[in-house]
Amino acid sequence: MWVSENWVDYELLDATDGMRLERWGRYTLARPDPQVIWKTPRTSEMWQNPDAIYSRSASGGGSWSSHSLPPQWKISYGELTFSVKPMNFKHTGIFPEQAVNWDSAAGLIARHGREVRLLNLFAYTGAATAAAAKAGAVVTHVDAAKGMVAWAKDNAALCGVEARFLVDDCVKFVQREIRRGNRYDAIIMDPPSYGRGPGGETWKLEDSLYDFLVLCSQVLSDDAAFVFVNAYTTGLAPSTLKYLLQTVFAPRWGGRSEAEELGLPVARSGLILPCGATGRWMHY
Repeated sequence: MWVSENWVDYELLDATDGMRLERWGRYTLARPDPQVIWKTPRTSEMWQNPDAIYSRSASGGGSWSSHSLPPQWKISYGELTFSVKPMNFKHTGIFPEQAVNWDSAAGLIARHGREVRLLNLFAYTGAATAAAAKAGAVVTHVDAAKGMVAWAKDNAALCGVEARFLVDDCVKFVQREIRRGNRYDAIIMDPPSYGRGPGGETWKLEDSLYDFLVLCSQVLSDDAAFVFVNAYTTGLAPSTLKYLLQTVFAPRWGGRSEAEELGLPVARSGLILPCGATGRWMHY
C-alpha cells in the first residue's frame, strides 16, 4: 500500500463504524466512509464536537451540519496550497491520499531531465496539476465540470503556478489532440467510476478504461515519461490496473508498471484506511 503520511495540515484522527474523523487545517470534520466497516472504540474527544458533520439523506445525497465552519479555507502540503470547502456530496475538493502520487509525479518530472508536457484528465480541482506544474511540467488540465476547472485555477494561483485549463469532455479532447498532432510526455487521469458524456455516452470504468488507455497511448510522445491512473471503483484490483498499463504502454515504450492501494494512516488506531488504487506506468 502507498500511504500518504507526510501531511501537516491534514490528519485522519480516527475511523470507525462507517465514519472518519479528520483535521483539515484548524477544522475538524466527520463524514461517512464505506470502507470503514470495523468498529474500534471512539476514544478521541474530538468526536464529541467536530466543526461539521456530514449526514446522508434517506432520499439520496446529504448535507453538512456546521457550528463554526467557514465557507472555505486553505491548507498546505509542502510548497502547495489548496482551497478546501465542504460540498453537498461529502467531498472537500482535495483527496489527501493522492499526496503520495503528487510526490511520485514530481520526482519523475525532475528525473526526466527535459521539459515534460503533462496532460491531466478528469482533473477535478487541480491538486495534481499544481503539483506537476510546481515540479516544472507544462500542464494541460481538462475536466468537463466548469466549476471544478474554476476551482483548479484558484488552486494553481495559490500555488504560484500556471497551466492551460480547459472545460471539455476528456475522451473527445484526446481524440481531437490526436487529429491535431499534439503530443504529451506524461498523463495523469482520475476517471469516474460512472458517468455520461455530453451526447449521452455512457462511461463505466470497468468497460471503458482499456479502450481509453489505448486512445491515450496515441497522444503520448516518443519520449513518454509516465502514465498514472487512479481508480476508486472498489471492484477493480490494483493488479488489474498494473496489467492494463503494462499491456497498453510497455509494447511500444518498454518501462515498468506498478499498482497499489492508496492509504491514509489512522492516528488513533494505527490502522491504514484504504482509499482506492493507483496504477503507474513509468519509462524509467
